[in-house]
Amino acid sequence: MKHQLEFEKPITELQRKLEELRKQAQGKDVQVDFETEIKRMEEKVAETRRQIFSNLTPWQRVQLARHTKRPYTLDYIRSTFSDFEELHGDRLFAEDRAMVGGFARLGDHKVMVIGTQKGRDTKENIRRNFGCAHPEGYRKALRLMRMADKFGLPIFTLIDTAGAYPGIGAEERHIAEAIAVNLREMMLLEVPIIATVIGEGGSGGALGIGVADRVLILENSYYSVISPEGCAAILWKDRAAAPKAAESLKITAKDLLEMRLVDEIVPEPLGGAHNDSATTAKTLKQHLLKHLDALLKLTTTERLQGRYAKFRAMGQFVEKTPGETA
Repeated sequence: MKHQLEFEKPITELQRKLEELRKQAQGKDVQVDFETEIKRMEEKVAETRRQIFSNLTPWQRVQLARHTKRPYTLDYIRSTFSDFEELHGDRLFAEDRAMVGGFARLGDHKVMVIGTQKGRDTKENIRRNFGCAHPEGYRKALRLMRMADKFGLPIFTLIDTAGAYPGIGAEERHIAEAIAVNLREMMLLEVPIIATVIGEGGSGGALGIGVADRVLILENSYYSVISPEGCAAILWKDRAAAPKAAESLKITAKDLLEMRLVDEIVPEPLGGAHNDSATTAKTLKQHLLKHLDALLKLTTTERLQGRYAKFRAMGQFVEKTPGETA
């Protein structure tokens, strides 16, 4: 099995044995009844998968979020949405292929869909800049969102990025300013906005298209101010401490929901979205339509006030007097 994660090896080994049994059962001269043994092995594979994926650590979920076979933005655009017509360029500098977007349909609704896009292989990753958008990518996203606002189209954003591109060129073209403008403008757009973290949700690169009325997250995705490796390098001076950092950062979907940083978790099939992308896309569509229908029932003023209150309420802290113990 290609792209196998370490914790998936027990499942892979059982699946290999199961395939060997099935091949033996297909032998023309074989008189032994393999049906009972095959059924027992199938049950063992299913139970092992259930046990492993029901008890994933935060670091293992980060690995799943980065899985190279996991559906990306364009995969969901083709399966969850329809009639996609991609639009290009920021009308200021260049086309950024790490950020994709355009007109589409979700069910019976005409919408604008925007998202960060990674590559499947080295050539495409270079073309997509590994899903790390430049300033022109965020300016393109804002251009499309303003267009959607003008024509009254709901906006859907799909987030899957390790972060905005941190190179010299991005700094020269003001990456921080581009993201900051998006944060301000998205707070003021009058149409419904729904953001979904489908894989990695890294820092300002994710938040640059993440200000929304509803923020959803797939079960095995993460959303964080910094990557576990970056946090480990700062706090423990060792990137190998990434699993410990992932635990401390509270970046999993369950943690984020408890802290009210996301509104709902979109469940994935057992084993992750990459094991059944069609079911994942169908489930995501159901959740997006449910939230869109709810938002369309609100007035523009109610949506704007709710969006503002939602982000103002984020962040939890506890104050203690000097005499109190920790």
